Amino acid sequence: MNIADLAQTRYTTKAFDPSRQLTAEQVAQIETLLRFSPSSTNSQPWHFFIAGTPEGKARVAKATSGAYAFNEAKVLNASHVVVLCSRASIDEGYLETLLQQEEADGRFANAEARAGQHRGRSHFVNMHRFELRDAHHWMEKQVYLAAGTLLLGAAALQIDACPIEGFDQKVLDEELGLRAMGYTSAVIVALGYRSNSDFNAQLPKSRLPAERVISRI
Repeated sequence: MNIADLAQTRYTTKAFDPSRQLTAEQVAQIETLLRFSPSSTNSQPWHFFIAGTPEGKARVAKATSGAYAFNEAKVLNASHVVVLCSRASIDEGYLETLLQQEEADGRFANAEARAGQHRGRSHFVNMHRFELRDAHHWMEKQVYLAAGTLLLGAAALQIDACPIEGFDQKVLDEELGLRAMGYTSAVIVALGYRSNSDFNAQLPKSRLPAERVISRI
């Protein structure tokens, strides 16, 4: 597998074939991609909803009505739809949860290593909470790292994908009860297999030339 080839051949699928579904094994791999995505200081400030039933996809599609109706068919016809959510806030209780998990997973050689991890992560978290006051924006950045991991991983699994920002966030947050859970929706990714009617599959990819976007120093 050449990862550069995947980057050049994957594309945003505009129409899905509703008759083709992901296997349980593929869905499990998608879940692994999401869980093991990178995040700043291993903060993992996210939650993922995976809709794989007609009922589940219909709930997500409620957020693609009206002004966002152009995305409704993508949600309904995809095999599975992932709603990537960001934490609304980050507090000491959550930081302790992260530490406990890292300790259970054998990340710390001793108590000093554990304390050092806590100090380092708390420094950056508190900088965004209290000084820069952009904690939600910072956490949403981490969610987009997961979205990128998912898109490239889906290509490696030969699964078509479409990232979707065109949806009513308030409607989706209310439908999934995200506020009560402490989350807000950030982006949707539809997964499945392209339809023969997908016009975008036949178009060449277009990117600015390397000389325009890469400086070698």
